Amino acid sequence: MSTLVAGGELERVTPDAALAARLLADGTRHIESARSAERLSDLTGAYQLAYDALRKAAAALLAVQGLRATSRGGHIAIQDAVQAQFGGPGSPFRSFGRIRRNRNAYEYPDSDEAGPDAGDLEDALRVAEAALTAAHALLGSGQLGVWQ
Repeated sequence: MSTLVAGGELERVTPDAALAARLLADGTRHIESARSAERLSDLTGAYQLAYDALRKAAAALLAVQGLRATSRGGHIAIQDAVQAQFGGPGSPFRSFGRIRRNRNAYEYPDSDEAGPDAGDLEDALRVAEAALTAAHALLGSGQLGVWQ
């Protein structure tokens, strides 16, 4: 974590529980929207929404710690930060990198690369829902404080 802050990939900001709550609410809506996109056979759009839900669950945890990714660190800094702190065995945050890489491949495909299939999407939705549940639990525990 110290390396991410010192390297300018994360920055210290005022801890913001209201922002964290908004990010979690956004993530929950993204899951619902992904399910709607899935019903319309827009699996790539649904996967993007599932990834965004996962990312927002992670960003919510950082928000209450007074941390935010910079443009330099971006999504990888969020990934690294939550995996370092919350990525133990069984944690949905362990899958962040895989879901992020898949999302990038689906959003910026090579000409011969297929988009996500139903199984890929279900996996991403399962991870995102678990991340939102974990983030709610961590925030509700009162044990997550300002990062020092």
